[in-house]
Amino acid sequence: MDLGVRWKLHGDGRTPAPGAVVRPDERLSWPRTFGLGAQHVVAMFGASFVAPVLMGLDPNLAIMMSGVSTVIFLLATRGRVPSYLGCSLSFVGVAAVIRAQGGTSATVTGAVFVVGAALFLVGLTVQKFGARIIHAVMPPVVTGAVVMLIGFNLAPVTASTYWPQDQWTALLVMLFTGLAVVCLRGFWSRIAIFLGLLFGYGISWVFDRIFGRIHSVTGGAEAVDHWRLNLSGVGNAEWIGLPSFHAPSFQWSAILVALPVVIALIAENAGHVKAVGEMTGANLDNKLGTAISADGVGSMLSTAVGGPPNTTYSENIGVMAATRVYSTAAYWAAAGFALLFGVCPKFGAIVAAIPGGVLGGITVILYGMIGLLGAQIWMNAGVDLRNPLNLVPAAAGIIIGIGNVSLKFTDNFSLSGIALGTLVVITGYHALRAMAPAHLKTQEPLLDEGTSSYDDAAGDTADGQSAKS
Repeated sequence: MDLGVRWKLHGDGRTPAPGAVVRPDERLSWPRTFGLGAQHVVAMFGASFVAPVLMGLDPNLAIMMSGVSTVIFLLATRGRVPSYLGCSLSFVGVAAVIRAQGGTSATVTGAVFVVGAALFLVGLTVQKFGARIIHAVMPPVVTGAVVMLIGFNLAPVTASTYWPQDQWTALLVMLFTGLAVVCLRGFWSRIAIFLGLLFGYGISWVFDRIFGRIHSVTGGAEAVDHWRLNLSGVGNAEWIGLPSFHAPSFQWSAILVALPVVIALIAENAGHVKAVGEMTGANLDNKLGTAISADGVGSMLSTAVGGPPNTTYSENIGVMAATRVYSTAAYWAAAGFALLFGVCPKFGAIVAAIPGGVLGGITVILYGMIGLLGAQIWMNAGVDLRNPLNLVPAAAGIIIGIGNVSLKFTDNFSLSGIALGTLVVITGYHALRAMAPAHLKTQEPLLDEGTSSYDDAAGDTADGQSAKS
C-alpha cells in the first residue's frame, strides 16, 4: 500500500532549480528537510499555541496531538496533500461560551469531539457525492456569514478579559504585530503572531523592571497587584514528562454551541486543498473528502484525550509558497518536532505564562482577521449583498452572533450567539430562496445603482462578477 512515505531526491538536494518546485513526493537533503520541518513548526506556533491557552487547555498536549494529527492526515491523503494540522482558532469563541455557561475543560473537549465526528461524516459524504454537495448546502453567502460571526463573536473576550489586564502592553503588541504582518516579507510575515508573542514577552519584562507590579484584574473578579510576566511555573516545570490527559464530557447545550464551527472547518479545508493544488499544479479535487475526513479523525483523537481540535493551517501554506518546497517529508519532520515539544513540560509552562496584555494585543488582530475571512469568502465568490436573498439572512445571523442574542425554549434549553446565528443564516437562506420570486434568484440588486456604487468602473466589475457566479 502506498502511504506516501517514499520521496525522490529533488535535483542536487540543495535548492529548487529556477522556476521549479519540490513536489510532495520529492525532498531535499535530509538536513534541509529537517530544517524546513522546524520552520513549519515555528510558522504555526503563534496561532496554534495561543489557541489552547485561550481555550483553557494544556498547550503541551496541544502540540503533541498536532503532531499526531499531522501524521494521520499525511497517511490518509497518501502524501499528496502537504499540510500541518494545528489547533483551530475557530473554536476559541465556542470554548469561551461553554465556559461562561459553567462548562469545564472536559465539557469543551466533549463538544468539540462531536464536531470532529460531524466533520468526519461530512468528509465521507463528499467522497461519495463530490464537492458539489458542499456548495449546494453551504453556498458562499452562508459560509462567509458563519465564518464572520464566529470571528466577531470573540470581540467581547478581548475587550473584557485580556485587554484590561495591561492596556499599554496590549496596545504596543497590537501595533508591533500589525507592522510585522504588513512590513515584513516572506517567511517572516508568516510568523508575525510568533514575533508578536516574543515582543510581548520582552516588553512585559521591561515594564516589570521599570514600573514594578501592575494593578489589574487577572484570572479573577478583583483587581490585584501582580507581575506582568510570571515565570515561576517555568522554573518548577520538569524538562521531560507527559502532558495532562482527561476524558471528554458530553452536554447537549455545549454541543449545539460548537456544531456551527463545522462550516468554518469545511471552508478552511476546501480552501487549503484548492490552494495546494494550484501551487503544485496537481488536481486534488478527489482528495477533498479524504482531507476533511482526516481532519475530523485528528480532532476526534485529540479531544478524546483532552486536547484541542486540529485543522489545516494557512500559515504553513505561506511557508510552502515562500520556499517553493511542497515535500510531505518536511511535514513528517515537523510532526516529529511537535511530538518532542509535547513531552517537555517546561516548554508548555513558557507558553502558559503568556501575559494577559500580550494576548490582548494579539487577539485584537487575530479575532478580527478570523471574522474578515468571511468577507474574503464573499469577495472571492462575487456574492452580491445588494440582493435581499443574500443580505437578509446574512445580516440577521451576523448580528445575532456578534450580539450574542438568545432564544429561550425552556428553563434548561436555549440557543444563542454562534449557534443561533448559524441556524438563522442556513435555514433563513434556504427558506427564503425556496419562497423568493424568480427575479431575486438572478441577483437583482436591492439598492439602486446610485447608492450601491461610488465608482462606475468598480460597479461594472462587481456586477460582472455577480453575473458569473
